[in-house]
Amino acid sequence: MGEIEGTYRVLQTPGSRLGVQKNAGVSTLEPGQNLSTAMSSSPAKTHEKDLQVKIKMLDNTVEVLDIESKYYGQALLTEVYKHLNLNESDYFGIEFQNIQSYWIWLEPMKPVIKQVRRPKTTMLRLAVKFFPPDPGQLQEEYTRYLFALQIKRDLAEERLTCSDNTAALLISHLLQSEIGDFDESEDREHLKTNQYLPNQERIQGKILEFHRKHVGQTPAESDFQVLEIARKLEMYGIRFHLASDREGTKINLAVSHMGVLVFQGNTKINTFNWSKVRKLSFKRKRFLIKLHPEGLYQDTLEFLLGSRDECKNFWKICVEYHTFFRLFDQPKPKAKAVFFTRGSSFRYSGRTQKQLVDYIKDSGMRKTPYERRHSKVRVSTHASNTDVPKQSAFTEGLRTPGSPASATVPFHSFHSSATPTTVLPIFAETSPSSLDPRVPHARIPEKNTAAPVEETGRKLMQQPGSPTFQSFQGHPVDHSQLSSLVLKSPLGMNTVFQVNLNAAGQGSSPLLSPVLSDAGGARIEEDDEMKRKRYPTDKAYFIAKEILATERTYLKDLEVITVWFRSAVIKENAMPEGLMTLLFSNIDPIYEFHRGFLKEIEQRLSLWEGRTNAHMKGDYQRIGDVMLRNMRTLKEFTSYLQKHDEVLTELEKATKRLKKLEMVYKEFELQKVCYLPLNTFLLKPIQRLMHYKLILGRLCKHYTADHRDFADCRNALKEVTEMTSQLQHSLIRLENFQKLTELQHDLIGIDNLTAPGREFIREGCLYKLTKKGLQQRMFFLFSDMLLYTSKGVTGTNQFKIHGHLPLHGMLVEESENEWAVPHCFTIYSAQKTIVVAASTRLEMGKWMEDLNMAIEMAKKSTEKSDMLLDNSVCNRSNRSSDEVSLEQESEDDIHSSRSSLDRQSHHRANTTMHVCWYRNTSVSMTDHSVAVENQLSGYLLRKFKNSNGWQKLWVVFTNFCLFFYKTHQDDYPLASLPLLGYAVSSPVEADGIQKDYVFKLQFKSHVYFFRAESKYTFERWMEVIKRATSSPARSSLLLPKDKKDSHSD
Repeated sequence: MGEIEGTYRVLQTPGSRLGVQKNAGVSTLEPGQNLSTAMSSSPAKTHEKDLQVKIKMLDNTVEVLDIESKYYGQALLTEVYKHLNLNESDYFGIEFQNIQSYWIWLEPMKPVIKQVRRPKTTMLRLAVKFFPPDPGQLQEEYTRYLFALQIKRDLAEERLTCSDNTAALLISHLLQSEIGDFDESEDREHLKTNQYLPNQERIQGKILEFHRKHVGQTPAESDFQVLEIARKLEMYGIRFHLASDREGTKINLAVSHMGVLVFQGNTKINTFNWSKVRKLSFKRKRFLIKLHPEGLYQDTLEFLLGSRDECKNFWKICVEYHTFFRLFDQPKPKAKAVFFTRGSSFRYSGRTQKQLVDYIKDSGMRKTPYERRHSKVRVSTHASNTDVPKQSAFTEGLRTPGSPASATVPFHSFHSSATPTTVLPIFAETSPSSLDPRVPHARIPEKNTAAPVEETGRKLMQQPGSPTFQSFQGHPVDHSQLSSLVLKSPLGMNTVFQVNLNAAGQGSSPLLSPVLSDAGGARIEEDDEMKRKRYPTDKAYFIAKEILATERTYLKDLEVITVWFRSAVIKENAMPEGLMTLLFSNIDPIYEFHRGFLKEIEQRLSLWEGRTNAHMKGDYQRIGDVMLRNMRTLKEFTSYLQKHDEVLTELEKATKRLKKLEMVYKEFELQKVCYLPLNTFLLKPIQRLMHYKLILGRLCKHYTADHRDFADCRNALKEVTEMTSQLQHSLIRLENFQKLTELQHDLIGIDNLTAPGREFIREGCLYKLTKKGLQQRMFFLFSDMLLYTSKGVTGTNQFKIHGHLPLHGMLVEESENEWAVPHCFTIYSAQKTIVVAASTRLEMGKWMEDLNMAIEMAKKSTEKSDMLLDNSVCNRSNRSSDEVSLEQESEDDIHSSRSSLDRQSHHRANTTMHVCWYRNTSVSMTDHSVAVENQLSGYLLRKFKNSNGWQKLWVVFTNFCLFFYKTHQDDYPLASLPLLGYAVSSPVEADGIQKDYVFKLQFKSHVYFFRAESKYTFERWMEVIKRATSSPARSSLLLPKDKKDSHSD
C-alpha cells in the first residue's frame, strides 16, 4: 500500500539534448493498432442510436448528437470533427463538468457513458485543448477562427484576465471580425445585445476607439490579431487547478507548452520547464514533480490538490501536454502486463504537434470554404495583411462538410448564449505601445516561414558577416519555426534578425552550469598543440596577444550599441532625433577608430608569429610602435568620451519619459546579444583606456630599459595615462550612475533611485529575523539609506522593497551572544530595529564596516536623507518601534507586484544581485571597480569533472562572470557561468589532470577545468578571477586576532 498511483517518466526529447536517440513515448494501443481500428473493433452489443448528447460549439450553437450507448470518446470526437470538417483537430477536445463542477476532458480510449455520469442532461462543449505559443503554427484560417472564438469565450468567462486596455483591444478586433468596419450606432447596438466581458459598459468608449482604427481589416486578419495579442498575456491558455505547497500556501497549478506552471493568485511565480522535469507522478492527493538533479532546486517537489480525482486529472493533462508539444512521433504501443499492473496506464493517444503540422503540410488538402455564423462581413476585396497566411474565402454559416461521411450522424442545431462564470479580479495592465498591433515586439516573427529549422538555419549561415540575433518566446525547441527579418542596418550592412521561438532559456537559473556539452565544441588535437609550439614564446608576445583578444571583445561590445541597439530603435522609430544624434555621433567615431586599430594589431601579430614572409623584411616582433601611434590618435577622441556622461543621463531621462523607448530598451536587454545591462556598454570606451594603461604598464615592467620596444611602450603609457587622469573622476561618477539605473530597473517600489548625491556602496544577501525565523532578504546599502527586499514572484525576477532605513542616526552592533545566531548583528534606526545574520563571519565584517563608514558619511553630509526618501520610496511602512522588529510580513505584501504587460517578459537573471541572492554573498562598489580592471578574453580549453576530452571555447570574463562562445566572431554567448562564490586553484593529484597550465574552478559539487596556452596566460586568468571573485577582507581590521583565522567561505 502507499505506492505511487500514476507515474509518467519525462523522456529525453530531441529538443532537450542533441544527439540522443529519439524516444517516442508510450501508448495504450495494441501493437499494430491505430485509433480508427481500435474504435472499430470495440465491442458493441447494439447499433441502435439510443443516446442523445448535447455539445456546445465554440460559436455557442448547441448540437444534439445521437450516438450508440457504447460509443468511445474517440468516436464522438471523430463525428464532431467530421461535422465541422476540421482538419487540425488535435488542438481541440471535448470537455464537461463532473459532479464536483470542475472541467475535465473526454478521454478518447474510454466509453462516453463511463466518463459522463448523466449524458442526457450534461452539456458537453468543444474547446481548445492545446494552446501553441505562436498562432502562426496554426496552418488553416478556419482553425485560427475557432481559436479566436475560444479567446472570446475565455474573456466572457474571465479566464483570460487582462487589463481594460487589452480587453478593449481584443473586443474591438472581435467586433471587426463579426460586423465589419466601424459604425458607431451599429457598434453600440451590437454591444448592447452581445456580452463579450462582464461589465463591458465601463470600457465601451475604449472599444469604439480601437475599432475605429481597424477600417479595411478582414475577418481573417482580425482573428490573427486577436491571437497575437492573447498569446502575450500571462493567462493565455491557462486553466487553474487549486492546490497548496508543502507550507500550506494556497497556489494554482497549470500546464502549458513550456511545462508545469505555478501561480499565486494570477501571478506566475515559477515554471518547471519540460527539459528540467524527469518524472511526473501522483499519490492520492499529492502531485509530485521529480527534477533532474542540478542547480539549486530541490530534487522532488510536492503539491497537494483537493482530491485524488483532481490530482489524477491534472496529472493526465500534464502527460498529454508533454507528449503533444515535446515528442516528434505518436507514442508507441505499451506492452500489456501478464499478471498485474501497477499505477495508471493512461497515456496520450493522439497525434503530436509535429505530426499534425507535417500532416497538414504534406497532405496538400484543398482548403474548403467556410462561413462565420455571427459575421456580417462578406468576402472582402481588401488585400490580406502579410502577417496572415492567405488561405480560404468566406461564405455564410458553418464550414461546409468535406465528405458525405460527415452526415452519417444526425445533428440538431440551436443557438445558446454564453453564460459568464464567476467574476474574477483583473490584474494585468498594459501600455498603449504594447497594445498597438502595428508596433511589433522585437521577439514576434513578422512573417511565418514554412521552411524546416535546419534549412532556414543554413540559409542564414550563408550570409557572411551578418550579425544574427536570437530571442526566446516560449516555444519548445522540438517544433520551433524560424522567421527572419532582413533590415538595412545603419552602417550599410544587411542585418539578419533570426527569431527563434525557444523555451530553453526561459526557466533556467542564472547559476546553472554552462549548457554546452562535451560534444558542443571543437576538440583540440595533438597537431594543434604542435602548431602552438611553433609560435613565439616570449612574454611580450602573449601580452600583445592579450591586447588583441580583449580588443576583439571590446569591438563586439561597441557593436551592441552601434549596430544592434541602433537597428532596434530605428525599426520601432522609438528614439527622438536629438537623442539619436547625441548617442551615435559620439560613439560611431570611436567604433570606426577601433575597427582600424584592431586590423593593425591583427596584422602585427600575424607578422610576429611568422605566418607570412613579411617578417623577413623587417623587425615586427614588437607592439609598442602600434600602441603609441594609436594612443596619440585616440587622444583626439577625448572630447567624445567626455560627453558620455551627458549621453547616459539623457538616455535614462528619455526612457522614463517615452513609453515606446522604454519598451524597446527592455525588450533589447532580453536579447542574447545584450549579455550585460545595456548602459554598461556605454561605459566601455572609458574603461578600455584603463585596460590599455594596465597592459602597457605590464609591457614596460617586462622590458629592460635598453629593449628596442621599451621607449615606444613607455611613451604610449604616458599618452594613455594623460587621458585616464582627465576621465578618472568622470568614470567613477558614471559607474555609480550606471549601477543606480540598473538597480532602478530591477527593484520594485522605488521611483527615483538616481537622486543627486546618492552613492551605491554594497548589495548582498542577509537573513532577517522575523516571526517565521530567519528569512532571506537582499540588502542594498547607499550613502543615505539601507533598503531590504525579497525576490519578486512576477516572473520578471525583480526584487520588491519591504523596508528602508535612513542612515541618519543609525547604529550597528554585533549581537551573536544576544540572539544565539551565528554572524548576527543588530541595526538600530529611528524607524525600527532589525536583526540580521550573514552567511559567514567575513561577510558580517564587510557589512558592518561598510555600514559604519556610510553612517559616518551621512553624519557629515549636509543634505537630509529623509528628503530623498520622501521623494523616492513608495509604499512606506508607518510602523516604528524602539524594540527589535520581528514583524510577520504578510504573504500578500511579499507576493504582490505590478504585472503589467511591459513587465511580463522574463527579466534578465544574470545581474550581480541575482547571483548574490543564490550564492549568499555580497558585492561592494569597490568590488565592481576592481572587476572593471580585471576583464580578460581569449581561447581556453574546457573540461568537465567527469568528461575525457577538452573543448576549445572563446571565453570572456567580465562582470564577475565567464561567457562562453564557440569563436571570437560569435555575436552572443552560448552559455555563462557567474563566478561569485567559486574558488580558483590549481588541480590536485586526485583530479587526474596531466596537462600544463590548467586551473580549476569549484563551487560545491560544480567543478570545471580550464587550460591556457602559456604560463603567462595561465597566470593572468588565475589573477583576474581571484581578484574579481574574492573582495579584499578589509573587515579583518574590525575583528580580534583570535577570530581572524576563523574566516571562511
